[in-house]
Amino acid sequence: MAIFHMQINTVSRSSGRNAPASAAYRAGERIRNERTGALYDHRSRRDVLHKEIVLPARLGTPPRWTQDRASLWNAAERIESQENSRVAREYMVALPAELSASARVRLARTFSLEIAERYGVAVDLAVHAPRPFGDPRNFHAHLLASTREVRPEGFGPKAGLDMNGTVRAELGLPTGRQEFAALRQRWAELVNEHLQAAHLALRVDARSLAAQGIDREPLPRLPRAAITTERRGERSEVAEQIRERYRARVAARAERAAAAHESAGARPARQSGTSALPPGEDAQARQRQAVRDWLEYRAARGAGASADVSPAERVRREALAAWRARREQSAEARSGAHDSGAESPDAAGRDPDLSG
Repeated sequence: MAIFHMQINTVSRSSGRNAPASAAYRAGERIRNERTGALYDHRSRRDVLHKEIVLPARLGTPPRWTQDRASLWNAAERIESQENSRVAREYMVALPAELSASARVRLARTFSLEIAERYGVAVDLAVHAPRPFGDPRNFHAHLLASTREVRPEGFGPKAGLDMNGTVRAELGLPTGRQEFAALRQRWAELVNEHLQAAHLALRVDARSLAAQGIDREPLPRLPRAAITTERRGERSEVAEQIRERYRARVAARAERAAAAHESAGARPARQSGTSALPPGEDAQARQRQAVRDWLEYRAARGAGASADVSPAERVRREALAAWRARREQSAEARSGAHDSGAESPDAAGRDPDLSG
């Protein structure tokens, strides 16, 4: 199932970031920040499928400095004099796994060209493959754009979303919020155009679920640190809390839907633990009914029943239990040998042979 995802971030000095570092990481290259002298080497990356620098046609014959990644982003650093300057802007988008590799690159390049032409900026495009042990559908692209117009002699004034609000108003341009919404809508249109060209019936929508008339909770988003912790087979309290809050929202929504059905006198009949809806009910009502059935089944089996745990989660819990047992055994052995000078855990409470 194709999904819509677009995230727009800033690369700002106030957050400790810089353009050469961001470009090196996304392109998998070695770049030195000439302003600070720091060297960033990410040549070991193996998930960079495609990379290129996209420039606006109005630039004419591209100057040499704009075609070299290190020169381009060091120039972007030099032009900014403030300690809290925004030196680049990143557009991160999900690429449909259903498209071919070449089609995904064409889609990302088309959007890069449109941004470059729309704002007159330089766009450094990098297409990434899914990470090992991650979601195999997670093809995505990073579009690292300059915050200023690119010109033959160097960078010009701020452009696009980085243009001052007063200047935007004087020029009769949409507000930043409207521009953001327009970009999201345009990305959805491009994705759908490429899906249609590939003869796929899938489509994406930039609108919220509520705006689409879909009565369900959006899936929760886990922080990267929580995902990394769980992939190591360890427990992440943050991830568990996020999932628990999500389950509570789903349950509350199902209860509200059930109450609405009851008040309207449309409570569906139940037989032998299953549910049946009148023939005229729409798909959304059937979906809500399925949620209620699942909640009843879960309550009957118990929230902690093993039947509700996926095979992957069961393996993770078993691995975690084994690791904890091993840690307890090590702790017991150390406490028994403490008087004879045996090595103790380090300051963080980790065993020396498990800390790696």
